[in-house]
Amino acid sequence: MMIPTRTRALLDAAVQDPQGPSAAALGVVTAAGERVTLHLGRPRHAPDADPLSGDHWWDLASLTKPLLTAREILRAAGDGLLDLDDPLSRLLPDLAWMQDTPLHGRTPRQLLTHTAGLGAWTPLYTWGAPETIRARFLQEPWEVTEAGPVRYSDLGYVLLGRVLERVRGQLLSDFPLDAGLTFTPDPARTVSTEVCAWRGRLLTGETHDENAAALGGIAGHAGLFGTLDGVLDQAERLLRGGWLPAAAQALALRPHAPERTLAFVQACPGWSGGSLCSPQAAGHTGFTGTGLWVDPGHGLAWVLLTNRVHPTRHTSFDIQGLRRAVGNTLQAALAAP
Repeated sequence: MMIPTRTRALLDAAVQDPQGPSAAALGVVTAAGERVTLHLGRPRHAPDADPLSGDHWWDLASLTKPLLTAREILRAAGDGLLDLDDPLSRLLPDLAWMQDTPLHGRTPRQLLTHTAGLGAWTPLYTWGAPETIRARFLQEPWEVTEAGPVRYSDLGYVLLGRVLERVRGQLLSDFPLDAGLTFTPDPARTVSTEVCAWRGRLLTGETHDENAAALGGIAGHAGLFGTLDGVLDQAERLLRGGWLPAAAQALALRPHAPERTLAFVQACPGWSGGSLCSPQAAGHTGFTGTGLWVDPGHGLAWVLLTNRVHPTRHTSFDIQGLRRAVGNTLQAALAAP
């Protein structure tokens, strides 16, 4: 198996675009276990930077949601530590304990599928020290709308991270990770992201997401780093089995809400994986320019990692267009009949 010529041309053009990322890495795996990878560009916009290689770490941003948080919630359910339909009042009894809020009755299933009614984001990083943020987060009078409609929420995944810490009795930073994933990459071998206005420096080897950084570098919604092979291993296990025990893995890929599984976005019109995927496809993206897609119906999975926020998120580069084009060219050339 080879990377299709058209796919490579798209990625070559992206890293040569003055508005585009400095680096791009693509990995593809089939249901038969064939794998191929491609690394293009440099880890930062600097002529003296070494070329990108397979041992570079990438800030995975919101890929933390499926690869760490959702996976560990499903694992905890399999270990009998929680049920997906437990009310949060059982799992986090101190959550808004003096407030009359519907959040008490919302469940891990609703948080996983972004149907709990929580808002998308708030600047937690402006609240103070990590200990202050952690304490205030559980007592903040969050606006909670009707449960059911999908409302993408980092806040919901921060809550899920706290649930995991309670049921396991350890911080997220102490959770074991598979090879090729880490919370603490070597900055010398890490792809740079943004020149951060808050921190006043180019971010290399530290979490791009401001809220995750303010919480110590890792939270339920962001903070995970990975190599291309490390993330591709996750995609292969999702495609071929072994990501979780069979019952939990099936739940992770099955629709549970409109266009949502318990860990991923389901293939739908306009989604990031392209329009040539089968209806069984699912995937997730990260703000820094990362993404993972799995298509059991076509026997194909792929990972595309870029640093599209480098040196700034405020560019005209069309990362969604690149993702769809890559997905479509891979499907056209490699999908199983």
